[in-house]
Amino acid sequence: MQRVRRFTTFRIRPAVYHDTRPVRIAAWTVGGEPVPFAEAVQERFEPFTLGQPWGRPWDTTWFDVRGEVPAEWAGGQAELVVDLGFTGDQPGFQAEGMVYRPDGEIVKAIEPYNSWVPLPEPGPFRLLIEAAANPIVQVPYEYEPTAMGDKATAGEEPLYRLKQLSVASRDRRVWDLLQDVAALDGLVDVLPHQGSRRAEIVYALERMVDVMDPEDVAGTAARGREVLAPVLAGRAADSSLIVSAVGHAHIDCAWLWPVRETVRKVARTFANVLDLSERHPEFVFAASSAQQYAWLKEHQPRLFERVRAAVAAGVIRPVGGMWVESDTNMPGGEALARQFVLGKRFFAEEFGVDSEEVWLPDSFGYTAALPQIARAAGARYFLTQKPSWNETNAMPHSSFHWEGIDGSRLFTHFPPAETYNSDLGAADLARTERTFRQKGAARHVLGLYGWGDGGGGPTREMLAAAQRKHDLDGSPRVRMDDPDSFFRAAEAELPTPPVWVGEMYLELHRGTLISQARSKRGNRHSEALLREAELWAATAALRGRAPYPYDELRRLWETVLLLQFHDILPGTSIAWVHQDAERDYERVTGELHSLVTTALDALGGEDDGVEGNGDDGRAQVAANAGPYPLHGVPAAGIGPASPPPAAVPRQANGRFVLDDGAMHVEIDERGTLVSVLDPATDRELLPQGLAGGVLQLFRDTPREWDAWDINDEDKRSGLDLVEPVSIGIAGDAVVVRHERGDTVITMSVRLSEGKLTYAFDIDWHESQKLLKLAFPLDVRTDRSTSEIQFGHLHRPIHQNTSWDAARFETVAHRWVHVGEPGFGVALANDVVYGHDIRNAQGPAGRPMTTVRLSLLRAPRYPDPSADQGRHTFSVSLRTGGVPEAIADGYALQLPLRTVHGGAAEPLLEVSEPAVVVESVKLAEDRSGDLVVRLYEAHGNRSRATVRTRFSWREALATDLLERAVDGEALREATPGGAVELELRPFELLTLRFRDPAA
Repeated sequence: MQRVRRFTTFRIRPAVYHDTRPVRIAAWTVGGEPVPFAEAVQERFEPFTLGQPWGRPWDTTWFDVRGEVPAEWAGGQAELVVDLGFTGDQPGFQAEGMVYRPDGEIVKAIEPYNSWVPLPEPGPFRLLIEAAANPIVQVPYEYEPTAMGDKATAGEEPLYRLKQLSVASRDRRVWDLLQDVAALDGLVDVLPHQGSRRAEIVYALERMVDVMDPEDVAGTAARGREVLAPVLAGRAADSSLIVSAVGHAHIDCAWLWPVRETVRKVARTFANVLDLSERHPEFVFAASSAQQYAWLKEHQPRLFERVRAAVAAGVIRPVGGMWVESDTNMPGGEALARQFVLGKRFFAEEFGVDSEEVWLPDSFGYTAALPQIARAAGARYFLTQKPSWNETNAMPHSSFHWEGIDGSRLFTHFPPAETYNSDLGAADLARTERTFRQKGAARHVLGLYGWGDGGGGPTREMLAAAQRKHDLDGSPRVRMDDPDSFFRAAEAELPTPPVWVGEMYLELHRGTLISQARSKRGNRHSEALLREAELWAATAALRGRAPYPYDELRRLWETVLLLQFHDILPGTSIAWVHQDAERDYERVTGELHSLVTTALDALGGEDDGVEGNGDDGRAQVAANAGPYPLHGVPAAGIGPASPPPAAVPRQANGRFVLDDGAMHVEIDERGTLVSVLDPATDRELLPQGLAGGVLQLFRDTPREWDAWDINDEDKRSGLDLVEPVSIGIAGDAVVVRHERGDTVITMSVRLSEGKLTYAFDIDWHESQKLLKLAFPLDVRTDRSTSEIQFGHLHRPIHQNTSWDAARFETVAHRWVHVGEPGFGVALANDVVYGHDIRNAQGPAGRPMTTVRLSLLRAPRYPDPSADQGRHTFSVSLRTGGVPEAIADGYALQLPLRTVHGGAAEPLLEVSEPAVVVESVKLAEDRSGDLVVRLYEAHGNRSRATVRTRFSWREALATDLLERAVDGEALREATPGGAVELELRPFELLTLRFRDPAA
């Protein structure tokens, strides 16, 4: 095989292009952000030569290429061969280009493993190449800080040298021989070493070298193919797996490149797909993310129309039905619902399609709420492969039912190649055969092939591999297919599939719950503001006070949903991406405050901000956008508020004491809790001898994937911050200040209504450190309860199994709870997502539970300045059950908004606290119908009456897309009056009130 491979590399491959001709090259460098073709083509191009450097980091150079196809090359094999200076590293992570005709029509893209352009029939031609000098930010298994992720620090030196631009004639016989060899050579590495099939292939490859003339590869290629033909004709075993090969290009909306570059990556990928489809009618390409199609429509409308035609022809299949391939751990329930609402509406409006699968191959774990949300959006199937990355435990199934917290199920498939970037090579197909968990019971598996992450998609070499492996001895059978056909076949052959219940926790990338805290804060607060804006705008619209801002709200939702992409919200992108995200969140916040102000003013109260106290002579009232009454203000209403005063701190016996009658708290000179007493039960919350509310600083040096990972072993190197530079009383707060180098942590502790609240103001300048807030609790339990979307999840907090041990950092939204029967402790927050909860034994050998909230990290890659600067957090602690935890979480996320004006009744009132109103808005179809989304929050079967304060003709249960469905939850509806509901545990329900009026 050494002889065969050398012959292939140095004889066959160079002979694919047997003749080349030079071209004339001129170039123009943009010197800034990309410009459209129409602008670039008007610029002055200067002569350019091969070998000349080009491309400052993130800049763009346009090449004007002119040449001629010789008359003797008639027959369609003439190509322009381009090497922009490719390094041989991964595709989509370095220089790329888009090729245009002089009229602006796109031909295809240029990338490291797809570097050819078809040329017209003989005669002169002119093409323009938009070449992007994207720097290589990722070198596999090297996670060193890089300046390349920020345009301001990336430097001015050119990154690339133009290596090749020439007209060449592709010898189809040699190229086909090369594909034959590639298919067989791959099998040599995966077949049993002593097996007869492997020996047969090796012998044939040897004979191929023997019969060919190394000095005349083109003239003897046919002989080589004749020798290989018999072994290529060997048929696969009857028991072989059937791989449904679907073209794919997972394109990250941002990662090691900014969003603006993804816009171009999308266009390049679709251009390649369209070119490939013209040559291979059997080719099918699946692409998710409505946002990416929307970018194409906005920035490349001519290409978008070609895509639209390809969708109509069945060549391109829009899949997933989501706005982007979002993270699913951190977005709120309504945001995950809107991913489907906006994504599916776009696909329906632009293409007339409704995909039935959820397509998330690369997100970092999957919430147990997703099956219900997906089913409510009309989905039946779910695809991912990410759990194959688990560090500790292998998922037990490849095709199975996934059951969510409410009992909803999705038929789920993990492509057993364990990649969404397959090349259909023998290694990927052998892994498919080896790792498919349902072997024996099933044969259908999915194979996603095409270059991804940075885009690019399938290549003609991959299609050649699929053709040769359609029925090849030693390989699974490969057939071109589409996702829907695959899922229907896979579902049909498993009438009783195994079931996985609950979240699909990724045993990797746990640090994504903490990295880039400002982006996470922007997400949580934007979700809250969107809720407020929709609620007050809908209230004002129904009462005839102001028009509903459909366009503005849709545009703002699109921005927030984009920022929930699985490399933006998790904090794993370059600095440029997160700088853009923070600016976007700032803009979204300003625009949403303006919409809230407009709606509240129309309702009779001028918005004065959440903490405003201006006075224009009108009465001061408060707007409550939360689902529960708060300080005397009804849920979703406006009225006078009567917040109770906070406890006044005092000093006694060297301690700071806070007592409001419902809780007694003592803080020592270290700034830590030494007593938290619940008078109602006469229970001390802290284990004897242990302090609570302790800031802990840990080493944070992951084995790899810095911004992504935290490792459990780093907890062995923790430092308690118990030596504050100052501690004292300021008004109603005990204020503790820590300094560590340039890092300053200010912690203000208050007590009110039996709830202890920590307000953090942190100027963070650590490097590779992890900051946690720890509360050891005198509670004996073996599980914790954490809020997720539209409900909550119980998780073991022991380490009985390897699955339990691996779950050492978990996600929660606004609250977590630990408790014994009749007694519990709830901790709520306004922006924290990462939690670390374990049972243990205290110093006296008594059982205890420690709850730690993960506040901040400081990873160096891919953003060396990640999380540096100012951050604010709020965390509260109280005794109580899950209902109290839910109420505290909403109160922190949706505080009262102070306004001046009159009171306003809420549009509706729910009789049962377990049934929570999550969203109040007007219908997406702009009919004026009112849409209300509710869910059962306590995990019980709950009945509730929804009383309305507006008239309506009809109340319907709908899916997320606001289409009527049969729903058992809607028991009775009295027009203009009340709706009677009965919801199953955690059931999600959307109500549509037709023809509402004040």
